[in-house]
Amino acid sequence: MTIDIITFCAAAVLLWFGANWIVTSAALIARKFNVSELVIGLTIVALGTSAPEFLVTVNAAFRGHNDISLSNVVGSNIFNLGFILGLMAIIKPLVSNRTIVYRDGLLLFLTTAGILAVSFVGELGRWFGAGLMSLLIGYLIYLGMKRESPGEDELEELKGKTFSWLDVVLLLGGFVSIAAGGHLMVSAATSIATSLGVSSWVIGVTVVAAGTSLPELVTCLAASVKGKNEMLLGNLIGSDFFNFAGVLGLTCLLKPLPVSPEASSGLIVLVGMVGLVLILLRTGWRVSRWEGALLIAINLIRWTHDFMA
Repeated sequence: MTIDIITFCAAAVLLWFGANWIVTSAALIARKFNVSELVIGLTIVALGTSAPEFLVTVNAAFRGHNDISLSNVVGSNIFNLGFILGLMAIIKPLVSNRTIVYRDGLLLFLTTAGILAVSFVGELGRWFGAGLMSLLIGYLIYLGMKRESPGEDELEELKGKTFSWLDVVLLLGGFVSIAAGGHLMVSAATSIATSLGVSSWVIGVTVVAAGTSLPELVTCLAASVKGKNEMLLGNLIGSDFFNFAGVLGLTCLLKPLPVSPEASSGLIVLVGMVGLVLILLRTGWRVSRWEGALLIAINLIRWTHDFMA
């Protein structure tokens, strides 16, 4: 058990450093093309911070741990919108806008609701995975064609920063680190679940989900400190969308995933969570501190329910 815990912690460190290298180097490369922080948050940063979920989910699926595979994606999205978004709002109230709510937020809600509807069939198959991947590709093409320009404050921060080949090395190193961390985390989490007599679903939706969400947490903390509100919200909403359309979509395309009753229950909670976040973002176009505390409370209640079930 002790070795498993140490292995899990080491995996979390690898995931955190790997994703941080990916985000830093990829964002620097992307900003050379004069793209806004919201688009960067929704694409490059979201893709980088979703890499741990991808490696853990695919790894678990091919090793037959289907509950950990699906619960990691569902749990990570709940953690992102519950704990991380709530914590960021407590630190500093978050200001939203129509684009975040009506374009990106609504797309996430409809995607989540669609996955919930298909889950009642009992399996997320290859055709459904292909549909999710097509949705992701279409979304990225749309953002690429729209090319929202950065504001003056964003451009000011870019002065003196130039791309170097070291960024390519860091990018590749990040993917290697994440691959190793993903493998170790699945192994350790499965072993811990067996030792404690806890189901793989519970471990996946709580411990593994929180571990793979560390990159989102750290990235959002950095964005909050620097006052990068749009990148923060773009990262969280974009990461959740990438987790479903990209991570889950590609996983289902490679290997169909059976859906357990616990998974359907988690998806119902997530649909409600996404809907609540959209309402909070729309009312007054901001998420206040008490609303952030509410999101954290919902996340903690869900965790307590999973462990006691």
